[in-house]
Amino acid sequence: MNYFNIPLEEWANTFVDDWLLPVTGDFFDTISDGLRTFIGGVTDLLIAIPPELIVLVIVMLAWKISGRGLALFALIGSLYLGSVDLWTEAIQTVSIVMVSTLISITIGIPLGILAATNKLMAGLVRPILDFMQTLPSFVYLIPAILLFGLGNVPAVIATFVFATPPVVRMTTLGIQQVPADVVEASTAFGSTKWQLLYKVQLPLAMPSIMAGVNQTMMLALSMAVIASMIGAPGLGSVVLTGISTVNVGLGLTGGLGIVVLAIIMDRLTQGLARKQ
Repeated sequence: MNYFNIPLEEWANTFVDDWLLPVTGDFFDTISDGLRTFIGGVTDLLIAIPPELIVLVIVMLAWKISGRGLALFALIGSLYLGSVDLWTEAIQTVSIVMVSTLISITIGIPLGILAATNKLMAGLVRPILDFMQTLPSFVYLIPAILLFGLGNVPAVIATFVFATPPVVRMTTLGIQQVPADVVEASTAFGSTKWQLLYKVQLPLAMPSIMAGVNQTMMLALSMAVIASMIGAPGLGSVVLTGISTVNVGLGLTGGLGIVVLAIIMDRLTQGLARKQ
């Protein structure tokens, strides 16, 4: 099958070494500095808050949104994180997940709205999302390291690329599933496109949008271990240390911490979606 040769590797390396890094290096350094400050601020804020107060807020939110079952689990899970001395690592993981999810939602929801209301935009966005979802997640790490170095920032960037497609797709799907007669009735009563979007389509599409937010958050958390390979701190680095030292107990301890966070975040966002 080797009928012709495509020097894709040389082309890609030449593009990165001769144009991308020399020309756009300062631009990405500025983004990196801003993101590093933002992530550091969120992490420092959460660490400065007494753990007991954070646990109390989480338990109250869980009780109000999903009932006493999740509240009890959140309390037991938080006590577990404290008892195995992984509270700080859990906060670092939560910070990365929060920032990457926030960026994904900020960009993804408007993009989903544009894709739902504009066929040209839908045609452009769909193959990009397919590419983002089918490319192996480890491949994201290479350009992230090249452009942003090691640590929290490349972890957030790689997580953003990996986790954004669900919120875009679910936003598009939710708006497209708004019944046509509802849209026609709203238009007949004189609604502008802006009023139609904010007062009719977005409220009716909110359950789908929240489902997309839930999936984005879960994918962001699933990147914790992979992101630790490029220096991201948190529970993922604990699991990675367990793997590299063949320490089963350490890997299990960190892995259970990720499971605790995943269940709490998943049930909270699902509860919010049901309340919509």
